[in-house]
Amino acid sequence: MRRAPGRRGLRGRIVLGFAASTLLVSAVLVTTTWLLARSFVVEQREQALTQQAFADAEVLRNRLSAAGADVGGVLGELVPFGDAEVVVRSGDEWYSSSLEVGGRDVPAALQEVVAGGAAGALRIDTADGPRLVVAVPVVSAGVEFYEVAPLGDLEALLRTLGLVLGAGAVAATLAGAGFGAWASRRAVLPLEQVAGAATRIAGGELSTRLPPTDDPDLVGIVAAFNSMVDALAARISRDARFVGDVSHELRSPLTSLTTSVEVLATRRQELPPRAQQALDLVEGEVSRLRVTLDDLLELAWFDGAGHAPDAVPVSMTALVREVLERTGRPLGLLAAGPEPETTVLGDKSRLERAVRNLLDNADRYAGGAERVGVERCDGSVVVTVDDAGPGVASLDRERIFERFARAPGSARRSVPGAGLGLAIVAETTAQHGGAAWCAPSPQGGARFVLSLPAART
Repeated sequence: MRRAPGRRGLRGRIVLGFAASTLLVSAVLVTTTWLLARSFVVEQREQALTQQAFADAEVLRNRLSAAGADVGGVLGELVPFGDAEVVVRSGDEWYSSSLEVGGRDVPAALQEVVAGGAAGALRIDTADGPRLVVAVPVVSAGVEFYEVAPLGDLEALLRTLGLVLGAGAVAATLAGAGFGAWASRRAVLPLEQVAGAATRIAGGELSTRLPPTDDPDLVGIVAAFNSMVDALAARISRDARFVGDVSHELRSPLTSLTTSVEVLATRRQELPPRAQQALDLVEGEVSRLRVTLDDLLELAWFDGAGHAPDAVPVSMTALVREVLERTGRPLGLLAAGPEPETTVLGDKSRLERAVRNLLDNADRYAGGAERVGVERCDGSVVVTVDDAGPGVASLDRERIFERFARAPGSARRSVPGAGLGLAIVAETTAQHGGAAWCAPSPQGGARFVLSLPAART
């Protein structure tokens, strides 16, 4: 069965489900971890910088308390912690420990906080990266103390942490997809075993069974499947045996009836015209019944064989020529390549019957065969029979190989047979590892093809 476009299979859905679940969990964990880590690291850094700013402000206050101390000179001697810079406002004058920072870097909102006599801290974004500005009013000295600390290293740390967490989430998703692929294989394996066994059973291997398993979830399924196959094999064997028994039981009365009809036929001229017509009808029906019984016996053998036929080298070119000679058909119908190239391994008598059925089918329904071809093609020997009929509709080209199936309009009593000839052809080719099909003929009618594996030379 073909899968609908865009529709994923069971394995794909399992893998996608594992990957999506892992991605979702990883995304939640990564986001939570990053937010918590960011909050903790930033809070710790701000607390440390704020404490250091208060300490530096106390040092500045102590030094300015000395008589004659100058703000600029004291600030030049002050060494702030790390990469921080100090900005001091005394009246309307601004003093800085570095030329890179100054009063322009102090936010107006923070100046208002300090002017109100309170300390504060504020993060700002600059061209050089984020900074933390800590403001401490030094009332006794009449100055405002601001310490500006860069936070670029903290942002770099957070970016690195985000990349590491993101890579971990990707790795976890890939691991989840890999686990999903492994789990899907484990989950689908029993289904594949069932499908393979069903395919072999459908192909005629009725001895196929599922292997025993210790999985408690599969024990019941395996037992039920094997029981079903046992019942199916028994039913097919019983049906085949029934058909064979019935056919054999009918042979004796049919033989007696045939003999009686032949005796009557020898004295046909002594019978009145109406009796002669009745005799003709009886002869036709007896002949039709004999052919049907032979076909039923052949199909019963196929159903009950359960194994490949005895294989011997058979030249299909020579076989087709023999069939044409025995049935009184002109040898000019045969178009074949060299005989050594058309050798197959199989049961000669059954292959003869398959070829004869194809020729008989052409005679009954399509005005006879116009060409019979035998050739070697890509490791196979192909026998083709082109007839002179109107052809077979595309919808009927597979159905006509079914048992008791006949071409539309042919189910009339004047045509002998019961629609089993092509079914025997299909069964024979399948038993020999080949195939049979119907296609349009280049000459306008139908072409029946019998393909068999070529013998290795």
